[in-house]
Amino acid sequence: MSQRQSTLIALLVAVTFFMENLDATVIATALPEMASTFGVAAVDLNIGMSAYMLAIAAFIPISGWVADRLGSRLVFGAAIVLFTLSSLMCGASASLDTFVAARVLQGISGAMMVPVGRLAVMRATEKKDLVRAISLITWPGLVAPILGPPLGGFIVTHASWPWIFYLNLPLGIVALIATWVLIPRRNEVSRRAFDVSGFVLVAMACTASLYGMEMLGQGRDSQWPGLLLTGAGLVSGALAWAHMRGRAQPLMNVGVIGIRTFSVSLFGGSLFRIAISTLPFLLPLMFQLGFGLSPFDSGVLVLGVFAGNLAMKPFTSKVMQRWGFRSVLMGNGVIGVVAIAACALLDEQMGWPLILLILFIGGLSRSMQFTAFNTLGFADVPKAQMSDASTMFSMFFQLSMGLGVAIAALLLRGSMYLHGNAGQAHTNDFQLTFVWVALIALLALLDNRRLSPRAGEAVLQRKA
Repeated sequence: MSQRQSTLIALLVAVTFFMENLDATVIATALPEMASTFGVAAVDLNIGMSAYMLAIAAFIPISGWVADRLGSRLVFGAAIVLFTLSSLMCGASASLDTFVAARVLQGISGAMMVPVGRLAVMRATEKKDLVRAISLITWPGLVAPILGPPLGGFIVTHASWPWIFYLNLPLGIVALIATWVLIPRRNEVSRRAFDVSGFVLVAMACTASLYGMEMLGQGRDSQWPGLLLTGAGLVSGALAWAHMRGRAQPLMNVGVIGIRTFSVSLFGGSLFRIAISTLPFLLPLMFQLGFGLSPFDSGVLVLGVFAGNLAMKPFTSKVMQRWGFRSVLMGNGVIGVVAIAACALLDEQMGWPLILLILFIGGLSRSMQFTAFNTLGFADVPKAQMSDASTMFSMFFQLSMGLGVAIAALLLRGSMYLHGNAGQAHTNDFQLTFVWVALIALLALLDNRRLSPRAGEAVLQRKA
């Protein structure tokens, strides 16, 4: 396959990733208007966000088996169709029940689009072009969580909340046509049996862990149910691991974790993603609750992170090829930890230019580290194991991004408790929370030390 075609496939998948990631957060600022339409309290609309995230977490584990069974081209195209139709259903919903049902369908289709789309890119791209392809499909995970809330607010202000979902319709139609034109039809199907027990255990592990951590962040009344659910998730995860290791044809071949570069990207990368996914949640809250800024002004400041993400994007491939994965992940990781810790220095008296500079530097580091981890994960994975690797990577990716928000809420409540702030969070609560988040990012650096200096050379094409 030509480099041009693989690049176009990567761009196609990037668009669908953007749709999936954007719809996770875009309704945050539209909740009051949606609640008025449905005749419920705004807080009740949180189930619309949770149902979407939980459906994605539950059904990602099955995506690899479905792609192997039916072919990535057919599954990816069908996922786009279902995502587009469920978006139409979301916008047309007249009650909370129908909206939640439509969001569940959106989540299921999103769970198919993410890993299967990445798998299509992996199969269409030569190792030497992998850095460029992964760089293209990485930006939605960086940009969408930051753009979601302000974009939702803009749409609600100048139109109405259903247009948040109707915007997916033209994108979905174009993406479906591009899928049929660009992604080749291959005889890549297999007939391995479906591992029902493995699916149930993995789905329980993902949903229970994610929802349990969310409950822990909601306050004291939810602590024991949250702990029980989180514990059940961990037990289910351990049982799923043991089950899949002992089965001839498991839902996912966990042996792929034995590849060092994939393992580091999975575990150290997940810790890093947990840390950075707290920022789109904590920063707007701090600017509004701590600094007293308007939603618009807080959104403008958070765009400093977005600007850093975009500014770094043209240089990621060159930097990785020049210094290699280990050096980049260690050196840039230190910058990332310092940038997160620097958020603990932000206060009401600090000028906007300095705040924007700190967030911009953090965005630069965030973009580089994100792309490096995502590329390294598939650097040494053989084609035969690419389906398992893509499914497992997507599962850990989704969990880490979801857990980031839940852990941020939990740490913020812990800071409020230590400072004796029982009601509304203050600036000092956010500052302490950012210190803890920086420590999580620091743990990711320890796992990066397992890499050899020449890790991932197959995709860097560096001269000796």
